[in-house]
Amino acid sequence: MLLLAGLLVVANHANAQIAEDIIVGAHLDLVKTDYSAILQKVQFGGEVNYFATKVITATAGFEYWTNEGVSFLVGGRWYPKENTFVRLRGLVGANDLSVGGGWSKPINEDLKFEAIGDFYFKVDFAIRVGVVYIIRKKE
Repeated sequence: MLLLAGLLVVANHANAQIAEDIIVGAHLDLVKTDYSAILQKVQFGGEVNYFATKVITATAGFEYWTNEGVSFLVGGRWYPKENTFVRLRGLVGANDLSVGGGWSKPINEDLKFEAIGDFYFKVDFAIRVGVVYIIRKKE
């Protein structure tokens, strides 16, 4: 029993992010409330998250919509648990704000799959998927 508890602690810490790690990611919308037909509108984005602490990130990036062009974004994430997060982002260009949450699943030590749901204050909801790469702080 003690061995199992020790293995769980080590496994949980092995993929943990720490302050000053950086996550670089790309995401694609699977579903969005303003989609009227399949493949008529595309939305994707890229972002960089800098871990100011183990649970808080500062976010910067962009989103691209085929109908509306590029919007730059700034915001942050809060990780109440290692692989779940809540995020708030301001979209400069679209003049919008989004609140969302997500979940990540490690693919390997430095790569994760993410699934995210976002509510946009211009009354849109999106479900997106993507991958992120962790650039670890050198110790």
